[in-house]
Amino acid sequence: QVQLVESGGGLVQAGGSLRLSCAASGRTFSTNAMGWFRQTPGKEREFVASINWGGGTTYYADSVKGRFTISRDNAKNTVYLQMNTLKPEDTAVYYCAGRYLPSATMSKNDYNYWGQGTQVTVSS
Repeated sequence: QVQLVESGGGLVQAGGSLRLSCAASGRTFSTNAMGWFRQTPGKEREFVASINWGGGTTYYADSVKGRFTISRDNAKNTVYLQMNTLKPEDTAVYYCAGRYLPSATMSKNDYNYWGQGTQVTVSS
């Protein structure tokens, strides 16, 4: 089974940028679609971005379109989330997730394994 290790979270001022990384173990990573989700206290975990196995297809939540970019480097077994023009509303715990199928989706129910989560705090 694949394990995910996240890094890159932290505190940033509104308008700033942050890059999250998610390192995956296992040889099956390159054929797995990956996604980023986020969650705040009292709210359901929500979709942020996803990417298919080859990296050619991506999806974004409307709230982050034009500001966030998901990418992957299969040679390094790593997925990234570049977050630009951050807003206080982006404050959340961000989770990396993977699924055992190559097609990216926008539903958390489609993903099979998850990272531990990393806190992103955007100050106003």
